[in-house]
Parts: sequence; structure tokens; C-alpha cells
Amino acid sequence: MISFFDLTFKDFQDYAVDEMKASKFLASQAFDWVYRKKNFEIDSWLNVSKKNRELLKARFHFNLPEIIWFGESKDGTRKFLLRMGDNESIECVVIPAKERRTLCLSSQVGCAIGCTFCHTGTQGLTRNLKTSEIVGQYMKVSLWLEERNLRPISNMVYMGQGEPLHNYEKVKKSAELFLEPKGLGIGQRRITLSTSGLVPKMEQLFEFPPVNIAISLHSAKNDVRSELMPINKVYNLDRLFNAIKKIPLKASRRITYEYILIKDLNDSKEDLDALVTLLNRKESKVNIIPFNEYPDSKFKRPSDETILWFNESLNERGLTSTIRISKGDDILAACGQLKSEYEKKNLWHSNKQAEIESLKGIQIFR
Repeated sequence: MISFFDLTFKDFQDYAVDEMKASKFLASQAFDWVYRKKNFEIDSWLNVSKKNRELLKARFHFNLPEIIWFGESKDGTRKFLLRMGDNESIECVVIPAKERRTLCLSSQVGCAIGCTFCHTGTQGLTRNLKTSEIVGQYMKVSLWLEERNLRPISNMVYMGQGEPLHNYEKVKKSAELFLEPKGLGIGQRRITLSTSGLVPKMEQLFEFPPVNIAISLHSAKNDVRSELMPINKVYNLDRLFNAIKKIPLKASRRITYEYILIKDLNDSKEDLDALVTLLNRKESKVNIIPFNEYPDSKFKRPSDETILWFNESLNERGLTSTIRISKGDDILAACGQLKSEYEKKNLWHSNKQAEIESLKGIQIFR
């Protein structure tokens, strides 16, 4: 059977006509029931003919990832560990702010990029996610929030486990589904694609849906960036920024540059000067991310004074810069932490409450 969440609106129209000998209008009906009404019971779709309902039931399923762990931070961040159909697990996070709820999506099981500051990088790459597994994260968490009368997701960012452009086609199709006016209809400005700088795929972004783009930069010096991100040894800053220049930006759009600030590595005046020299002031925004420490990491978080100084200095020198407030530290919210702790303790098949409670105080729901 086919996962309904693997097909774009156009895919479904084509399938309805070519395989079901039905009208294209069936796509509008089905997308309305599933994405707007969140009704997966085909028998209740009474505006669809009985013949088409039977065909749909025989050919499509609506399986979603299973929530196997859930944690809520004291700051309101909610982290989910989801199990796929093949028992592989991924993480996604709902990050609260005053006017929005952002869902941080994973695109792969693990990651092949190997960034030395990222916990997911210690896991290696297992496989790419299917389109249905990416969209399924949104659908599962949305339903979970709705059942509890909690504020819905307003924004999304491909910034969880994995390099989104390493799974280009599936991520692209998921973005098309999120943006589809007949379906979820999420606005372009509410979706952000974050990449570590996979240059060959960045050069294809002209054909990607027009969402926000964020680049994991983390240093304006090649030697430091290569230490943090091995991908820089292949696609250095010159190649990266040649690719960035080709990204089509809509009016008033900017590229966001993520800059993980790490003590005594990329937080000096020399680092700041290099960053100011590298970035285009009109088309750039810097998002400073104080390093989120995790067990066994060799890196440390800078002092609050250094973080504030770095941000203020960028602003004073004409760059738009903000500090991302750390969220969910008490629930292992950095990418890959929860998955690693979960598997390390072999909790997959364990029901021992003592082990559950030992997982750094996380609140667990089955």
C-alpha cells in the first residue's frame, strides 16, 4: 500500500486519473479530509463516491510515526522521540515563543556530515527519511497538541537530525506538501531549510520551494570551520559563498547564518572581524547559538558576557544579529541527545521505572 503522505497534490491527481480512473477532483477532496480536517477514516468521507472510497482503502494507508518518548522542559520546549515503521528512531522538537510554535524536523536517521559539535554526528548515517516520515512528524505532533488543546504549530525548520540537502528529493517533496494551498497551506516565510553547505545541492535551490534558507556557518575562517565541520574540507568558504550567491532571494528576504559560539574557538575579536568581512550586510542575518554542552563533548559554552559582546559588536558594525535563547537543556534537547541516551540505556525493550526516571528527570509518556 502507498502512504498518503508520500504524494504531493499533483502526484495524487495523476494517480487518481491514471491508476484509479477517477477525476482530478478526488485530490481536492482527499487533501481536505486528511490535511485540513485530519480525518483518516475513509468510510466517513461521504462526499467521495463509494467506489472511490473502496479504491482508496485498498491502496492507501495513513500510518504515522509512533511517539515512544516525550519530554517537556521547564521552559515549555517539548521533545519527541518517534519510532518509524522499521523500528529506527528520530527526534523532533516543538520550541515555544510568544507568537509562534516552531517544529524542528529531522530529515535523516543519523547524519553523515559529522560536525564535531553536534551529537547527531556521533551516530553516523543510517538512512534517509521518506517524505511520509518527514510529513508524518508534523502530522503526529500536530494531532498530539490538538488532543491536549495546546497551541498549534505555526513554523517549521528542517534543523533536526540529518542534513536536509543530503535527502534533497524527499525534503523538497515534503516542503511542497507543507506549502500546498489545498492541504496544510503553511506560508513560505514560516518554513526554514537549514543546511551545512552541501554545495552541489545548494546549486539546485533555484528549483526548491521558496522557503527561508539558513546556513550553518559557525566560523568565517576555513581552518576553524573545517575543524567544526569536515564538509568544509570539500566545500570551503569560497565554494560555499559562490553557491550562496546563486540562491534566488525574494524581495526583503535574507540568508540566516547560524553561528554556534564556542568558548576559545570562534568567539574572539579576530573571529568577529572575519565574520563582518565575509557577510553581505543587506542580505545576511546572524543567529548566534551559544553552544549547548552535552556529555563527552570537548567544546564549552562561552560566558554570558562574551555572548552579549559578540552579538552587540556585530550589530554595531552593521550586521543584523540575534541570540538564540537555549531551550530544553533539561530534556536533552540538543539534536541526537535523547536518541543516544535512549539507546545507550537499552530502554527500547525495558519497562523498568527506575531506568526511566534516571533519564535526567525527563517526563515520560507512552
